Amino acid sequence: MHTGTVVGCPHGGRASAVGAGAHGVLVDGLPTATGALVHTVTGCRHTVAGVPVPCTTVRWTPAEGGVTVDGSPLLAEGTPGVCLTARLVPQGQPAVTPAARKGVTCG
Repeated sequence: MHTGTVVGCPHGGRASAVGAGAHGVLVDGLPTATGALVHTVTGCRHTVAGVPVPCTTVRWTPAEGGVTVDGSPLLAEGTPGVCLTARLVPQGQPAVTPAARKGVTCG
């Protein structure tokens, strides 16, 4: 995954990667997505009994001992994650839209 990978919550919201992406490993010309990034969800319309309870963040669980970039675990399209409310209530798995591959560069 990279910082431009399309990630959404199960209720139609979109998650954007926020954080330091200034490292030397690029995927498709964009910085790689690592466990150090926070994915913030906007546009979630989830309600419970008519009360809005939107997803606000995505928390990822990268495999231990996997590939790291700048000391943080690399996120891949198959990395398990969960969408959470502001009160950290789990609301389902994020949807990752696979992107067309252009390549990986280091520099």
